[in-house]
Amino acid sequence: MKVLITGATGLVGQELVAQCLAKGYTVNFLTTSKKKLVSKLNYQGFYWNPKVGEIDEKCLMNVSVIINLAGASISKRWTSSYKKEVLESRIDTLNVLYEVLDKSKDHKVTSFISASAIGIYPNSVDHYYHEEETAVDDSFLGEVVFAWEKKINEFETLNLRTSKVRIGLVMSANGGALPEIAKPIKYYAGAAFGSGEQWQSWIHISDLSRMFLFIAESNLKGVFNGVSPNPVTNNRLVKEIAKILEKPLFLPNIPKFIMQTILGEMSYILFASQRVSSKKIEEEGFIFEYQNICNALENIYDKSGMCNIPENNVRNKYAP
Repeated sequence: MKVLITGATGLVGQELVAQCLAKGYTVNFLTTSKKKLVSKLNYQGFYWNPKVGEIDEKCLMNVSVIINLAGASISKRWTSSYKKEVLESRIDTLNVLYEVLDKSKDHKVTSFISASAIGIYPNSVDHYYHEEETAVDDSFLGEVVFAWEKKINEFETLNLRTSKVRIGLVMSANGGALPEIAKPIKYYAGAAFGSGEQWQSWIHISDLSRMFLFIAESNLKGVFNGVSPNPVTNNRLVKEIAKILEKPLFLPNIPKFIMQTILGEMSYILFASQRVSSKKIEEEGFIFEYQNICNALENIYDKSGMCNIPENNVRNKYAP
């Protein structure tokens, strides 16, 4: 299988590339930085500039699957200009990919798989969300993901198997949210946010990358939640990280107004609650390697024997 990956040099992209190469797949990747262009055995870079609609059409040569991970990080202060960048970085990349596929009549692409986000689901501590949910969160994130997915759906008109993976909190030692959550805990200043009862639907980075490949290999289409089977509350997440790091927690939870003062509107992502189901992808035959948060953290921090919660006892514990 030959795969074209956008966002290949990002956190998830690097793991996905590694898994593709380990399976013997050939990887083409698109980058906006000419300094990142490399040409190795089974790994070839191509330049593009979605802002101006520029792309090297040779990136499609013999590619059967496109996996789209491109998009500006939401973990920066949400100024008006940055909000525009977050949205346009997602829409512009999809526009360029659509146009080059539409124009290149002899391409061999059969599947288009794109990242999305669970931020589309309404903020709720009570609901348990499945892919069939039609309500959209009335926040900036909800607006972005709704527009993002609407654009992804257009690839169906090109007769491609089109899939969306709504990604939750990605757990990795190499970037993303986990190192930022763990940092204050390491320095004895860790605490949950707000009530701490907000749900965090998370996924180990290895399982997420495996999921993208599973969708490609199984010729699946539609929407799939990129989350583990066992979401946790923010209180539980912080406690488990502290346990793995062997650090005490003694500070009270951090009030919402403090984080709003520090981060502005972006603080919303710390307090939003989405309890999301992984049942659909599991019913297709996907098996999670890391089903509970303790096992995932054990692996990430390379600390075995600290998790004594049997997988079968926690699996979907909170599902209705």
